[in-house]
Amino acid sequence: MGTDQLTLILAVFGAVGIAGTVFYVLGKRAERRLAELAGKSAEQRAERLLAEASRDAEAARSQAVLAGKEEVMKSREEWEREEKQRREELDRLQERVSEREALIDRKLNTLDDREKELQRRDQSIKDRDDNLSRKEHELDNAMAQQRAKLEELSGMSEKEAKELLMQEMVDSAKSEAAASIRDIKEEAKRSADREAKKIVAMAIQRLASEQAASTSVAAVALPSDEMKGRIIGREGRNIRAFETATGVDVIIDDTPDTVVISCFDPVRREVARVAMEELIVDGRIHPGRIEEVVQKCRKQIEVEIVEAGEEATYELGITGMHPELVKLVGQMKYRTSYGQNILAHSKEVSWLAGIMAAELRLDVGLAKRGALLHDIGKVLTHQHEGTHVEIGVEVAEKYGEDPVVVNAIAAHHDDVAHESTVSVIVQAADAASGSRPGARREAFETYVKRLKNLEDIATSYKGVEKAFAIQAGREIRIVVSPDAIDDARATTLSDEIARRIENELQYPGQIKVMVIRETRAVDFAR
Repeated sequence: MGTDQLTLILAVFGAVGIAGTVFYVLGKRAERRLAELAGKSAEQRAERLLAEASRDAEAARSQAVLAGKEEVMKSREEWEREEKQRREELDRLQERVSEREALIDRKLNTLDDREKELQRRDQSIKDRDDNLSRKEHELDNAMAQQRAKLEELSGMSEKEAKELLMQEMVDSAKSEAAASIRDIKEEAKRSADREAKKIVAMAIQRLASEQAASTSVAAVALPSDEMKGRIIGREGRNIRAFETATGVDVIIDDTPDTVVISCFDPVRREVARVAMEELIVDGRIHPGRIEEVVQKCRKQIEVEIVEAGEEATYELGITGMHPELVKLVGQMKYRTSYGQNILAHSKEVSWLAGIMAAELRLDVGLAKRGALLHDIGKVLTHQHEGTHVEIGVEVAEKYGEDPVVVNAIAAHHDDVAHESTVSVIVQAADAASGSRPGARREAFETYVKRLKNLEDIATSYKGVEKAFAIQAGREIRIVVSPDAIDDARATTLSDEIARRIENELQYPGQIKVMVIRETRAVDFAR
């Protein structure tokens, strides 16, 4: 590059620097000028804003003063209106007070008049009281004189006369009370017997139940006598295995084509019978097969027991019963009492109790439930100690039965008091089912003993000459001495004997107690 060019470049840079400096100085001057102009404009705007604010404030103050004056005027008018209302209310109250004062004055005058009238009446009553006291004194003197004269004429003191009169009144009251009791009892018996017989007869007529009497043996038919040898087995091993597995006695005698199974436990007897029939049909009879078939039949009977319980509850319309109770109900199918099947008896009692409860508008469900379970304890008497009533109550409480049902079980033999009408109905239905002809068998010795106990209870009373148990123990006729027992005593005597029979004897149904008093007058014509 040459010197000329360098000089030229330096000249250009110098011109540019000078121009920049000039422009910077001019810019600063322009900024100062603009700042001065902006300051003047802001001062003018501020003065204008202050003037407008002053005018607005003055206008607002004027409006506030006017609004305050209007509010004061309104408040004053409101106060004047309220003050006027208060004055009017005070005037009305003043008028009401005046009226009440006038009314009080009138009442006070009336009370004064009544007080004067009461004073006059009090004085009149005092006069009458004095007169009565005087007359009472005169009457006492006259009665004392008359009493003295009566004692003189009768020859008895006042105390003796009172005792004689009281004794006559007591005797008369006893006679009248006995007559009334007899009439009331007769009327109540007629009415109660009529209604009870109507309900029980209707219930029995509506129910027809079969009675199945079970024994302690079961007979199994054989296709031929040759089968007896197969049942016995070589050296009796088959029959021993069968008896050991089932717990029964197998009786094989000369009876043609028949084997007898004997056992006191109906369930074991039924298992043995079914197993024997299945072995005979199968034909394979040996100890191993016997144990297999017996185990199978035992499970089958357990299933049938549960099905029998479910069928009974379904048939009676009973729901919500614990499964263990249902199983116990099914076991009743294989139990008997006095020759009567317990399940059939319990179902019959349940139907009867339900019909009676419906007639009396009671809880039919509780009546049926209590009746079905009333003999549930008989299923467990061979496993637990205690009576069937105690065991039944314990089982029912264990599985959450209703207290009414528990009481029906506990009271159906009068071991405890009846706490509900349902309990009484269950007892009546049980008696109706167990006492009707053909329902139960009773040992001859027990029957004779009951008749003798009836006659012994009757003859133990003073004044009883003879007692006869008749109608198969359903009635006892008592002949009393007419000199020792009057008509009133005969009524109470029949009641006493009936209550004693209830407490001391056990019997199905009811026993009629008849007291006979006969007076005979005998003379001879010569």
